[in-house]
Amino acid sequence: MDIKHENDRFVVMEDSEELGFISYVANGDVLTVDHTEVSPQLEGQGVGKKLVERVVQYAREEGKTIDAQCPFTSAVIEKNPEFQDILAK
Repeated sequence: MDIKHENDRFVVMEDSEELGFISYVANGDVLTVDHTEVSPQLEGQGVGKKLVERVVQYAREEGKTIDAQCPFTSAVIEKNPEFQDILAK
């Protein structure tokens, strides 16, 4: 399973098929994460969390913070203290 970054989205690809994504809107130093979606065939396998981890990693690399408007992303960040430093104040 590959995660690719394209057009303000991180996309899960398998055999050239898109099976999930997390999207964001960049605004200055803030990435507003607005949607996370995973194919039903991958639900329960931690793919959504991997997407959140990837956008957190990207925000850190770019010196940005995250405004988690997506309920799934917000829940994952709340459950993982190691991600909370990246939240926009």
